[in-house]
Amino acid sequence: MSYFTIAGVQMHALHHGDNTESMRHRIDLLMSRFPQVQMVMFSELIVSGASTHHAEPMPSSKEQMFCELARHHGIWLIPGSMFEKVEDKVYNTLSVIDPYGNVVCRYRKMFPFRPYEQGVDAGSEFAVFDVPEVGRFGVSICYDMWFPETTRTLVAMGAEVILHPTMTDTIDRDIELSIARTNAAINQCYFFDINGAGAMGNGRSIIVGPSGDVIHQSGIGEEMVPVEIDLNRVRREREHGLRGLGQPLKSFRDREVNFSLYQSENRSSPFLDSLGPLAKPVRQDTVKVTE
Repeated sequence: MSYFTIAGVQMHALHHGDNTESMRHRIDLLMSRFPQVQMVMFSELIVSGASTHHAEPMPSSKEQMFCELARHHGIWLIPGSMFEKVEDKVYNTLSVIDPYGNVVCRYRKMFPFRPYEQGVDAGSEFAVFDVPEVGRFGVSICYDMWFPETTRTLVAMGAEVILHPTMTDTIDRDIELSIARTNAAINQCYFFDINGAGAMGNGRSIIVGPSGDVIHQSGIGEEMVPVEIDLNRVRREREHGLRGLGQPLKSFRDREVNFSLYQSENRSSPFLDSLGPLAKPVRQDTVKVTE
């Protein structure tokens, strides 16, 4: 089976607080209206909001509630992400739940949005999972996609679909839409970038096909987006080329160049070292007030 239906949920939610009942309501409504849906995914940090004060160890009661919902509806469920507390560390963690209510993997965001996302530690392990008789899926979170190595690594691990919850409420959302399309095209994969709405994001979730084509782009309000994908399209384009043209994955595999930056022990360079610390910009006072 190569056809598979995924629904992204773009919703308003509390920036600080428990949003699980609202999410439960959206899932129940979604499955009532679109019973063909096989996987549901939400945006980043939608479960408990964007404050690390709500971090808790996992497995948690909230995660268990989503496991029960997945089992009840017989769906794969990615309930966005939530802050996970591990001793004195906090991670931005995504759970992947199968139709039987099992957590098949957890992924910790590799690139917290520093210097703004303070107090959040970075994960170090990639996560892919298989939907039996369908294909392989990879997960990443928000700022991760600004680093092409993350998506390329997931694809090198066999991912045909990238599931990417985000929480973007800033003026760079239009750039992220371009990055989502680029990641899909250069890796010839489906890319589901689901954002929040209102206090949890400025919307404009985007779903991209393996040739960089926009399958759907949401507005700024609440929206449920069920989309049927065809994994054979990924396989065909990877074999024969994007729109019958470039075959970037094969070209990357067969390259004759080694990237010296990645061979460096500290993965840096004299130029990168010259850029200064990773810190918030400060206001430059150019006007002097005189009495």
